[in-house]
Amino acid sequence: MHTALIISGIVMATFVFLLFRAKASMKNIPLVTDHEKIITLTDRNFQSQTKNKLVLVDFWAAWCGPCRMMAPVLNEVAGELKGNAYVGKVNVEQYQSLAQKYKVRGIPTLVLFKNGTEVGRFVGVKSKDFLLKQIQSA
Repeated sequence: MHTALIISGIVMATFVFLLFRAKASMKNIPLVTDHEKIITLTDRNFQSQTKNKLVLVDFWAAWCGPCRMMAPVLNEVAGELKGNAYVGKVNVEQYQSLAQKYKVRGIPTLVLFKNGTEVGRFVGVKSKDFLLKQIQSA
C-alpha cells in the first residue's frame, strides 16, 4: 500500500511537471502577422463586416498558445478563399463584449457566420482542410 502511494505520487508529480512544461512552450510560439485578407473585427464593425458575407471568425488572445498555433492555418485559409468568403479575427481581451455576446467559453473558438447568422462553431485547433470543407459546405 505504501509503495502504491509513492508510485502514484511520482506519476502525479511527473504529470504536473510535463503539463507546466507544455504550457510554457506553447506560450513561446511567436505571433504571426495576419494575412492581408484577414479582417480585424471590433465591436463597431462586427455587424457590417459579417453581413451579406460568409465569415469564419476566430475568437483569440495573444497569450493563448493554441490561438498562436491557429494563426498560420487561418492565414492559409484566408489566402485560398474566393468570392464573398473571408476570415475575421476578434481579440477577446480587447472586445470582451463580443466574446460574451457569442457565448465564447474557451479559445480558440471559430464561429462561421453566413449573412450575419452563426452556421457553425469549432473549438480548439483545427486543420486547414477541415476549415475549408466547413466553409465550402456552408
